[in-house]
Amino acid sequence: MLYPIIRNALFTLPPETAHKVSMKGLHFAAALPYGKELLANQFQYKHKDLSRSLFGLNFPNPVGLGAGFDKNAEHLEVLELLGFGFVEIGTVTPKAQAGNPSPRLFRLPSQKALINRMGFNNDGVDVIAKRLSFRKEKTNSSLIIGGNIGKNKITENSDAWKDYCTNFKGLENVVDYFVVNVSSPNTPGLRALQEKESLRKIFSELQDINKNNKPILLKIAPDLENSALDDIISLTQEVKIEGLVSSNTTLDRQLLNAVNLEKANAFGAGGLSGQPLFEKSNQVLTYLYKGVGSRIPIIASGGIFTGNDAQLKINDGASLVQIWTGFIYEGPGMVKNICQHLAAHKKN
Repeated sequence: MLYPIIRNALFTLPPETAHKVSMKGLHFAAALPYGKELLANQFQYKHKDLSRSLFGLNFPNPVGLGAGFDKNAEHLEVLELLGFGFVEIGTVTPKAQAGNPSPRLFRLPSQKALINRMGFNNDGVDVIAKRLSFRKEKTNSSLIIGGNIGKNKITENSDAWKDYCTNFKGLENVVDYFVVNVSSPNTPGLRALQEKESLRKIFSELQDINKNNKPILLKIAPDLENSALDDIISLTQEVKIEGLVSSNTTLDRQLLNAVNLEKANAFGAGGLSGQPLFEKSNQVLTYLYKGVGSRIPIIASGGIFTGNDAQLKINDGASLVQIWTGFIYEGPGMVKNICQHLAAHKKN
């Protein structure tokens, strides 16, 4: 009940500033005497029916945090205390890059939506790998960490596979699985890599160096035509793609009401996330599941705010779910609420 008051105060700040303030507040709380225990008791929910075994990994619950929230792997300790079953860091690129100029993140509160054009701002694979390695040495955490990887803005698409391989080599020993991100709308030309031949090249090269059989998944956009989805479904049978993440942000502004459409157009370019994306992302999820069935798992994201939202994704074929925008609007109690709902509604 307290979070709506905190959220209203945070929403008086620019979105990126609010994010930094929020995370500093959580780190401060965790550093207090008994702070970690208090946070864990308040926000974690453990139940035997929530565990999932996928990709050779044991997920304590199916609720994860999508890439883009903890880009540089700086907040894993507090995110684990909040009850996430897994966290995806990144998007990571070979070289550090600042991303697009600010402002680059915009709220549409009346529809519980965000628009972002961050542009893969991150510290680069070497720095992030060292941070994760240090954490691995100093903690015995069982949190499952995914590495979301992309290409640098200056890298030509013809050489993109090299960037993905560089990221893989850098993170292989410090993350549990990988997600190939070719679906962000905020790196020029990136979505063209969703074409079949480009994906075949990237995954073939990655699997050639994947000597330890690290799970490698593909993240797609919700804006693909069925023919493009068919190509991806077909490709999962040709090259080793362990799973799909469906889906990234959308470029479809028609999901907004008239007032927010005007605001969004004034803000300019960027991907839309949040509640307006829920139905569109579900349609893509349903189509993919019809194509791949239970052959490969799907991690579903897009507009999840409640336990019922997550349950609908699972009913439509998802094995795991990811939240991001909902976390901003609903607050740290969201993971526990979803887990409680899923445990209570588990099919016998």
